[in-house]
Amino acid sequence: MCLLHFHLRGHIVIPLIGGATGLVGDPSGKLEERSPLGEQNAGHNVASLTSAASNFFESATVYADRRLQPSENVITKPVVANNVEWLGSLGLLEFLTKAGRHARVPTMISRDSVKIRMNSQQGISFTEFTYQLLQAYDFYHLYNTRGCTLQLGGSDQWGNILSGVDLVDRTRSRDGPTAHGITTPLLTTASGAKFGKSEGNAVWLDRQLTSVLDFYQFFLRTADADVGKYLRMFTFIPLEEIASILHEHESAPEKRKAQRVLADEAVELVHGKIAVHRAHVATQVLFGTSSSSLAASDIVGALEDDPRLIHCSRDEILEQPVWKLAAKYGLVGSNGEARRLADAKGLYLNNTAINSKYMLQAPDLVDNGIAILRAGKDNNLVLAVH
Repeated sequence: MCLLHFHLRGHIVIPLIGGATGLVGDPSGKLEERSPLGEQNAGHNVASLTSAASNFFESATVYADRRLQPSENVITKPVVANNVEWLGSLGLLEFLTKAGRHARVPTMISRDSVKIRMNSQQGISFTEFTYQLLQAYDFYHLYNTRGCTLQLGGSDQWGNILSGVDLVDRTRSRDGPTAHGITTPLLTTASGAKFGKSEGNAVWLDRQLTSVLDFYQFFLRTADADVGKYLRMFTFIPLEEIASILHEHESAPEKRKAQRVLADEAVELVHGKIAVHRAHVATQVLFGTSSSSLAASDIVGALEDDPRLIHCSRDEILEQPVWKLAAKYGLVGSNGEARRLADAKGLYLNNTAINSKYMLQAPDLVDNGIAILRAGKDNNLVLAVH
């Protein structure tokens, strides 16, 4: 979001992917060394992150055009960079000559990311110890080749960013522009919990990793204590309008007015306006009380990237016990479990509890093409007839 604000104001931004540094692993915030990623996994991650970053800036720029006043600045499309382009071919002697000779060991040791690891039981490897120099070299390279004068990152990157600023400062010409660094606080909930994979609450920009529906639901589930902050951070809604939304929300919090606005805006920002409609349809299908008014094509379109959508033929599902379908398509783990669930009134077809004798019939299909199965409260599967 910070890069987006710079981008919309006419700055040339360089989203940087760590194709090379990802192989080393940043020790920041880690008490143990990361497991080796491997070149194949690193290459896959680079491709996914590059696509996600490019799509984000494209979608977010369209979103900003609707929410912000037209810009007088010339806005150029960001080009994602991958540091393997320069670090991959960088020789050891060249690296030591350009970066190593300007680094001071006491300063490197004083970084929090290093001190914490040196005091841990495992310690820190030489590979991780030099990570800050690799990130510093990124800034040095982009400063000299693309005129980059500002590095932006999360607060956990403060030491690495300082290393880059220091390297540029020691090597630039006397009349060269000064290098700067900015950090932003890591995103946390009102309870202080961080966002991330280790916390189990990560959301991805890539819809293959986090579906549009799950992305929408993530923001829809935002706690009341956080929703105001997120509206200010993740949307371009004017502050006066946000205040009005929060005031309306406080008068009837059970309607989750603020969360619904936040979810709509966040999805539009990342995935576009059409994705908002699809998220609404998918939410009605999987979490609403009735889907009978929806068109089968809209349901399929809304769930096109969601693993809960299963395509099948009519012959495969009609005149079959619903519990068998639940087991066959992975809604539950086994036939026995599915049958017991049906007998216990915990298996649903189109939001209606069914027993183990119930056979799926053609009239059960929503718009003659969709069957919605549910196990328990919120474990869903959508069968689409092709």
